[in-house]
Amino acid sequence: MSAAVRAPEPSGLPLARVARWALGLAAVAAGVLFGMAALDGERRRDARLVELLAPDYTGDDRRAPDFTLPDRHGRLFRLSSLRGRTVVLHFWSSDCPPCVRELSESLPAFDEIVRSRPDLALVLVTVDRDWDAVAALVPPGLRAPLLFDPERRVVNGRFGTRLFPETWVIDPRGVLRARFDHTLSWESPVLTEYLSTFR
Repeated sequence: MSAAVRAPEPSGLPLARVARWALGLAAVAAGVLFGMAALDGERRRDARLVELLAPDYTGDDRRAPDFTLPDRHGRLFRLSSLRGRTVVLHFWSSDCPPCVRELSESLPAFDEIVRSRPDLALVLVTVDRDWDAVAALVPPGLRAPLLFDPERRVVNGRFGTRLFPETWVIDPRGVLRARFDHTLSWESPVLTEYLSTFR
């Protein structure tokens, strides 16, 4: 029997190993490029949403002032209890016709959306004196916390609000992300998509 003759291996790395290494490197590069493109696409989407909603303030470097106010039953409610959720904080007054219209026409639809979204919270703060002053205006079934600040120590003192309606968006970390100094289309998919960007 004759012994099999093996050809000598070329010096350096085997060709198959180099090919696998190059293929792995190409896959990593493709993943990085895909991730960068996806991030760029998200940034463009976020910018488009901001443009459509036209907030009067946008930012990401101011923490929302914490506060405690009574609800309609006299129980104290603390804003920071909602940390971890995107909070829509809506200031209004019964002597503001656009506020009353919003409260009856479109806010209930948003309240319904919030009920099905554990990542969102809606908080309504009025400068009216108590529940008796607003009870006739509040739609039945509205489940969002309704808080009272008749001395305006939070609305004006902490947030600087002087005109109504005014709505703030607070991200899950407690950072003020946007302020709207006008009525909103509360049932708009654009608004809920915008709020979803803060998850």
